Amino acid sequence: MLADVLHYVNTRFKPKFMIDLATLTGAIIVALGQEHAGLFSNDDELAGRLAKAGEASGERVWRMPLGPKYDKLIDSEIADMKNVGGGRDGGSITAAQFLQRYVDKTPWAHLDIAGTGFAAPASDINKSWGSGWGVRLLDRLVKEDYER
Repeated sequence: MLADVLHYVNTRFKPKFMIDLATLTGAIIVALGQEHAGLFSNDDELAGRLAKAGEASGERVWRMPLGPKYDKLIDSEIADMKNVGGGRDGGSITAAQFLQRYVDKTPWAHLDIAGTGFAAPASDINKSWGSGWGVRLLDRLVKEDYER
């Protein structure tokens, strides 16, 4: 469904950039735990702005790779593509590669918040199971880079 939304928004509204947040894979928890969300992006400037906003807001991200060799893992001989890569290796990367196919050349970032969004420890802003992770990061991004 997320891929459908990305395609719809991109073709219908032609945004300058897109950012999605999703608890997409458990694989990102193996890679980063609960301290950082996985940041996947086809645009270095957008990724840099998100990383800066993450540091300032305390909702940190860690840039993860995307690339042709990972993209090849979701090619299919039967369908246009498959929605899972080559086994367990690089699971969060191949999931992001799948999403990237739906954004064309639009600057885009995917934040995999499976580790930060669920089962996060209780804090001053998280009193229950769901942490609301990403709201402060996006607020800071808009405030610092787009409301001037």
